[in-house]
Amino acid sequence: MNKQDYILLFNCLYPNFFEREFVRSLPEELVFDEMILPLNEFDMHKYDKNLDDNISFGFYDSDLDKLKKEVEKVDQDWVQYYNGKLRIYCGYVDGKVASFCLVEDKGIYNIDGSEIKIGGPGCVGTLLEYRDKGIGLTMVKHVTQILKEEGYDYSYIHFTSVASWYERLGYKISIKWNKNGVK
Repeated sequence: MNKQDYILLFNCLYPNFFEREFVRSLPEELVFDEMILPLNEFDMHKYDKNLDDNISFGFYDSDLDKLKKEVEKVDQDWVQYYNGKLRIYCGYVDGKVASFCLVEDKGIYNIDGSEIKIGGPGCVGTLLEYRDKGIGLTMVKHVTQILKEEGYDYSYIHFTSVASWYERLGYKISIKWNKNGVK
């Protein structure tokens, strides 16, 4: 895909994005990234971190209100998205949530004559006391592998300011934007 394809995909995924009040209220100097990874290029072993034995990963299947309290510690605006409509994947330390993300099915789109199935992790967060241990990025790695196994063509990261973090897994910046539109 080329830049025009990425812009078309962005507009399909997020119609009228730059007309949304919260986007228009962002400071002009802030620039964000959209990122994409063709899953046929994803290498599960590109990022391997030796984690302690007390760290595990899996889909969340417990009390949603309890998880929302943890999400709120990272970003209170995300709590609304942890509503039980999307799958939630977590990293755990001694059975307690340390890291979390939504597993999004973004749909099937026709780009340049090809149908592509898009998914991706969303609202990715790690509680402060568990950061810088590799738990969050390993969790995203697992979600990316799950999407690949489920037949998605691309994994898509929306609205991030930590592109270099995702690049460690092979994600690439597709477009940059600020409140005024695509750069």
